[in-house]
Amino acid sequence: MAVRLLVIGKNSFIGKNIRLYSKFDTIDFISLREVKPENIPFFNYDVVIFLAAIVHQSKRIPDAEYFRVNSDLAFETALLAKEHGIKQFIYLSTIKVYGSKSDHRIRTENSPCFPDDAYGKSKYQAELRIKPLNDEHFTVSIIRTPIVYGEGVKANMLKLVHLVDKFPILPLGNLHNKRNITFVGNLVGFLDRIIELRSPGVFIAMDEEAVSTSQLVHYIAKALNKKARLLKIPVFIIKAGQKIFPGIFNKLFGSLEFDNSMSKAALGFKAPYSVQSGIKIMVEAYKNNK
Repeated sequence: MAVRLLVIGKNSFIGKNIRLYSKFDTIDFISLREVKPENIPFFNYDVVIFLAAIVHQSKRIPDAEYFRVNSDLAFETALLAKEHGIKQFIYLSTIKVYGSKSDHRIRTENSPCFPDDAYGKSKYQAELRIKPLNDEHFTVSIIRTPIVYGEGVKANMLKLVHLVDKFPILPLGNLHNKRNITFVGNLVGFLDRIIELRSPGVFIAMDEEAVSTSQLVHYIAKALNKKARLLKIPVFIIKAGQKIFPGIFNKLFGSLEFDNSMSKAALGFKAPYSVQSGIKIMVEAYKNNK
């Protein structure tokens, strides 16, 4: 019997890519802007994937709105799903639950969580509320991811592609920081595997390779058929920038690395796409849409 999936968050970047990469054929999509949780026809499905979320916005959004969507709506939907006999509920969380401080610690699925903004706090609150719903009849799976990229990506990754496309000389050379990222095709493969095994628990989904900002720029430039010239920034400028513009400089120059070996071992899973191949797919889509 085919597994019937319901994806909540039909207009999301990840939702659109589930159509492209999932091995499952019976998938429906809804938006909570159009359908209230109590009106969802849960009886038609076996698995619910909850993608709906408010992520970081350029405009100011009240903290309460993050908690309303990322935690309250998610928990309400999970409760209703359980009441209506759904077999598995998958909640897409974020590595922001660990906090955003860049350092050289390597975090795992069991590392303590200290979220430091409304996005991370609301996601972690949802995890704490939804996880206890797990039982022998209702499997709860929580997936934490670093930044997800791929065809149709927006926000910071798209800005970086624009930057590399327009400026062949960038002050991002000789950086040795390490950050994990997640190609959307790898994330969907991870989702498929969790559904196949009906695995409960907390997982980290990411690419096999952590990359430096310099590596990432080189991968993007190569996919654009351009040669990027990366200039080395003096250390004192980086340190000054980290104090004046900590958010931007930590993302560009800081390290934030994870070890998801427990997730991979539990699922018997290895990401099928390398970072370089994922970047190439993303950039090809970007070029086609220019």
